Amino acid sequence: MDHPRYFSAGAYYLQRFGKPMQKAVIDAGFSCPNLDGTLSYGGCTFCSGGSGHFTPSGTIPEQIAAERTRIARTHPDAGIIAYFQAHTNTYGTPEHLRRCYTLALAQSGVEALAIGTRPDCLPEPVLDVLSDIAEQTALTVELGLQTIHDTTAEQFRRGYGFDQFLRSFQALRERHIRICVHLINGLPSEMDADMLETARVVGRLRPDAVKIHLLHILRGTPLAAQWRAGRIPVLSQGEYVQITAAQLALLPPETVIERLTGDGAAEELLAPRWSLHKTAVRNAIARHLKYTDTWQGKNFIP
Repeated sequence: MDHPRYFSAGAYYLQRFGKPMQKAVIDAGFSCPNLDGTLSYGGCTFCSGGSGHFTPSGTIPEQIAAERTRIARTHPDAGIIAYFQAHTNTYGTPEHLRRCYTLALAQSGVEALAIGTRPDCLPEPVLDVLSDIAEQTALTVELGLQTIHDTTAEQFRRGYGFDQFLRSFQALRERHIRICVHLINGLPSEMDADMLETARVVGRLRPDAVKIHLLHILRGTPLAAQWRAGRIPVLSQGEYVQITAAQLALLPPETVIERLTGDGAAEELLAPRWSLHKTAVRNAIARHLKYTDTWQGKNFIP
């Protein structure tokens, strides 16, 4: 759906592909340096399965086939973006990565690739593979930043500094690869000013796209224990709506807003439970933008 007050993914897809597009999520079996002991074990404190609970089982072709069937039920005219979502999807040998990406591209209906990864998992040989793939298809590399503030990142065990993000962002930009940056609102110890500063700084980089999420407290994570002990507050829906709308005003108008909220698996989500109602959250943001006469880019300063 097109939204007059921000540049939605739906509007971008119509411009770029001439039709709606949907993501077929894939778990290609990758790990993460925050899981396998390279940096640490257990992942970031909010991590539960690296988004793998949203992916079907099976080989890459089998997963895409299952996703194609799912997408066709509700969006029969949509093209497919094969989305390597679970864990760190550039964390492997260049040869293995190339095989995975090429296999996904070869599946019926796949017209683009999106690859989720960490900024510290983009060495030169992997960047070369991504450059080759970008010459074959519409490629987006999704970088999990979450926050520009290293003190916050240390608390949730991100494992790399903002300087590493900047280096990887620039390396992708130099290779003309489309970049989507992930942000999380409501991280431990962050105030509104911190979240706004993250949006302001990221906006000045002029990323191709941004995804804005909220912090989820998921069952079985280290963050869940802290939350149960009363040490981790969570944002109310009203707080999230206000801060997200303010962030949109700080982002450049040409940056695609690929997500305005996120959801965890219902059986794993402890808090905030209101986040399960994504449509209601998006509608609340739209109403707030209209009521306050705010729009994406209103307060953007290059």
